[in-house]
Amino acid sequence: MQIGSLCAVIAASGFAASANADMVEVVGGQTSVLLDLELIGSVTDLVLTGVSDDTIVPGNLGPDSVAFAITSPDAASNPTTFMYDTDDFFGTFSGVIGHRGTITFNDSITLGNFDIAYDADLEAFTVNDTFFDGTGLGALFAVGITDAAPGESTFDVMGDLLITQNFATILLDLGLTTSDLTGADVGDAFVQGLNVPGPGGLALAGLALFGTRRRRG
Repeated sequence: MQIGSLCAVIAASGFAASANADMVEVVGGQTSVLLDLELIGSVTDLVLTGVSDDTIVPGNLGPDSVAFAITSPDAASNPTTFMYDTDDFFGTFSGVIGHRGTITFNDSITLGNFDIAYDADLEAFTVNDTFFDGTGLGALFAVGITDAAPGESTFDVMGDLLITQNFATILLDLGLTTSDLTGADVGDAFVQGLNVPGPGGLALAGLALFGTRRRRG
């Protein structure tokens, strides 16, 4: 989704930033995923056969969904580095939202430890596999955002999972489909991030506290 379209979604949601807002960073939460397994099975030879023990079942998109925990910024692997200014989300957001947990198809194709980041070439946020074969398969889905609320304490985003050209090509190369599935909507995602003040916000808070102490002194 283009930045302009995302802006329209946020405006339509009625979200308004606080006048006192500042930099925040995502430090936890979860992302729920509901795959249309019937559709996927009708157009590919992929069959979901398992999830890792650290995958949350069910997720927050119904009994058939799963969820992946969002990693902290100090996680040993795939840390979350996503931050933004709630007064200027589009001009300030950066980094990735890391996750832990995997899903397995056909008992042999394991994908996971996903990260979500903005892809400037695709003009969309993408869901990227970092697990397969030790290096990952890259961008699997573009997120067609339908609702977004980048707040001070939470970062909530809903969207459709659209197969990227990268994933469509992989499926063709592996003989798992006979069709180019680029852009196919095969599920939904619900990002529920938890925020804390980012480096800028902490610095300003420290200055305010220092000033208060000086006045009291």
